[in-house]
Amino acid sequence: MKKVFNLTLDLFTSVEDDLEKRQYIILAELKKISEQFQFYKIYPHLSQLIELRRVLKDVIARLQDLRSKFPKQISKLDWVNRTIEHEVIFTSGTDISSVEDLIDWALPHIENVIEEGVAIHDFVESELTVEQVGILPSYRDEGYLFVPDNQKKSLNLFRFEVSIFRSTEDQYRALKTRFLKQLEQDRIKLSPGSIKLDLIREQSELPNPATYAFTTDLDFPFETTIFPVAKRRLMHILNDEIQS
Repeated sequence: MKKVFNLTLDLFTSVEDDLEKRQYIILAELKKISEQFQFYKIYPHLSQLIELRRVLKDVIARLQDLRSKFPKQISKLDWVNRTIEHEVIFTSGTDISSVEDLIDWALPHIENVIEEGVAIHDFVESELTVEQVGILPSYRDEGYLFVPDNQKKSLNLFRFEVSIFRSTEDQYRALKTRFLKQLEQDRIKLSPGSIKLDLIREQSELPNPATYAFTTDLDFPFETTIFPVAKRRLMHILNDEIQS
């Protein structure tokens, strides 16, 4: 799992020092991420924070399963109701309860910051429009992607390729992009169709590439917000086209 500022997994699972100190560190790091969101910089922090949440929930589930496997001793006999209550006996050096308590405390705070990032992501996505440039070919796993950078008053051209990788349980589609060039303000006025024809002449191995052009009035940061959201939007479009 990638590092989210200083929010490493060890911060949550190694509890040999003061619990309040770790809580302070977690809150401080989450504040840094929230401040990045306030500058409309949501990646890679949002995706990494979502992954951290997933991993921490998995840790909790595994600890609960581990807890059920520990030896137990009788803690209370209820002769009236004829029931026996047990308590888990932890082996020396294992402080599962502290890990669980810290993660349970942290997850709502992590969730709040994730919600901030998701709100910005959804807003940016709603302000991005995309058009298919020309006739789409039957093969759409390679092509071109045009995304504006309004802060620099330019249009960035990318080549994209969809790759498939398999795990033991499933297979996944991932979008790879390669930067081609940047068109300055005087050339942005060219139609997407004209830009596509220029690329076809320059890269003849794709005679009829699937091409998608994004537009937006937002002047948010390109690398940390506009481009990542555009790529996710394109991936959804390509997946929907396969299913339709």
